[in-house]
Amino acid sequence: MITLIAAVAENNALGKDNQLLWHLTDDFKRFKNRTSGHYIIMGRKTFESFPKQLPNRTHVIITRQKEYTSENCIVVDSLEKAIAICPKGEEIFIIGGGEIYKQSIETANKLDITRVHHSFEADTFFPEIDLTKWKLTSSEFHPKDEKHDFDFTFETYLRK
Repeated sequence: MITLIAAVAENNALGKDNQLLWHLTDDFKRFKNRTSGHYIIMGRKTFESFPKQLPNRTHVIITRQKEYTSENCIVVDSLEKAIAICPKGEEIFIIGGGEIYKQSIETANKLDITRVHHSFEADTFFPEIDLTKWKLTSSEFHPKDEKHDFDFTFETYLRK
């Protein structure tokens, strides 16, 4: 099972200048719960945007930089190699960035989306979700509150 997991604004914005555009505590908790104990695939820029490696996950980094290495990470030069290196029969998570999502959306079986109900100026975007190919199977709305500056909805899509 290949799952794309992302927090996505109404205009499909993901980030700007290699930074997230919002901080939603419940989204971070959900991301941690979903991905903990699994392989996570990401582009180099996404990996470098983290203050440190995410605990209890196997990091697979995709980069065209031939000499790139990072301690305790697997580094490959293509999405195909990243997927092939992960254990068969286990759920793997693709966590970004925009280019990696674009390359992998046709391969994925599941989309785990936090839809942030606001539009943002951004330079990185999630691909459009084609509802002829994807079925929304769950949706859980959360209003903004003292810990969350924006309304958001946890959405799960499965490939039709």
